[in-house]
Amino acid sequence: MEKENSGAKQKLACDVAVIGGGPAGMISAIQAGKEGASVVLIEKNKTLGKKLLITGGGRCNVTNAIFDNRTLAQKYGKKGKFLLSPFSKWSAQDTIDFFESCGMPTKEEALGRVFPQSNLAQSVLDVLIDELENANVKIITDSPVIKIKAVNNKIVSIETADAVINANAFIITTGGTTISAPSVALVPVKTKEAWVHRLQGLSLPNVKITLIDAKARGEARIGKILFTHFGLSGPLVLGMSQAIGEAMREGTPALELDLFPALDQVMLDEKLRAHLAKVQNKKWANALAGFVSPLLAPVLVELSGINPTMPVNIIPRVARIAFVKKLKALTITPTGLLGVEKAIVSSGGVALEEVDFKTMRSQKIENLYLAGDILDFDRPSGGFSLQICWTTGFVAGRSAGVYNVR
Repeated sequence: MEKENSGAKQKLACDVAVIGGGPAGMISAIQAGKEGASVVLIEKNKTLGKKLLITGGGRCNVTNAIFDNRTLAQKYGKKGKFLLSPFSKWSAQDTIDFFESCGMPTKEEALGRVFPQSNLAQSVLDVLIDELENANVKIITDSPVIKIKAVNNKIVSIETADAVINANAFIITTGGTTISAPSVALVPVKTKEAWVHRLQGLSLPNVKITLIDAKARGEARIGKILFTHFGLSGPLVLGMSQAIGEAMREGTPALELDLFPALDQVMLDEKLRAHLAKVQNKKWANALAGFVSPLLAPVLVELSGINPTMPVNIIPRVARIAFVKKLKALTITPTGLLGVEKAIVSSGGVALEEVDFKTMRSQKIENLYLAGDILDFDRPSGGFSLQICWTTGFVAGRSAGVYNVR
């Protein structure tokens, strides 16, 4: 790698320049370096892997343990067909093997989610930073790219506030937010109701959310949610956030929360009556202890509309039935999605037809490679987003590295 200090800006020359220091950018820089290329990695934030550290609730769900590539590709819907070739080069098993070989043991949890045994996303980032060093990658942080210069369908240089970088090949891994009109996917949801905010920190492992828009009852899913000071998060909410955002653009949707999805209304009423029979001498204000979590109980008492001082044994049947219905259909009003700075991934980006997935090279610009969230995939939660980053990043890095020795 050559460095030049003439002029106002530092000038660098390398084989491969990678824009974006997220998981796809880091793995592509590592692989390009392993191919023998000199590599510069440019990140706009002050540190690498900012969003990586918040994935999986800070534990980093590195992949999903689906080892048949065709089955794995199907998890991405109709667009999954584009991933068959990349998965043949870097699969979910390759992801696990890579981190294990770098001294980071992994473990598999429910639904095939794979995490570091340490339960720390920092462990994943530590491996990547060590491997970047081993691959002799030069890292430039706190340096957003402000200009890309192309001549005759080839990029010749990129420019940051402090440097001009010339390279033979370029890899962009910056996410869909660099592309016109992206939509945010896998983000927390802001909500209107004050009672939701009061439940900050409460996690419910098995609830059902139904999205109700102006037209009809829409998408419904069951999973884990987390109440926050602004609204809702957790895997279930993250997975539905894109659909919620689309519904909000068309009207004023609602979220219907079912706290007991495994029970129908009759069964839930029987469960509640059995519980109340044990506490019949208590007042309603204290009656739900042991039926729901301690943090949730007072909120439900308030939402029930039943006088909290009323003895349990004189609560009218009609009031109890109304309460059961509420437990099956708590209405929550989404008011917005958190901004892209909180996004796990961005939906939208480069059209998949514009990429050669055997190499991850752009069909329009000869020496440009694309990887990670910049690609227009919709990803379910559960490690599938990061698997795209590892896979496409690896292929892009290897291809860009080989490009330099053709």
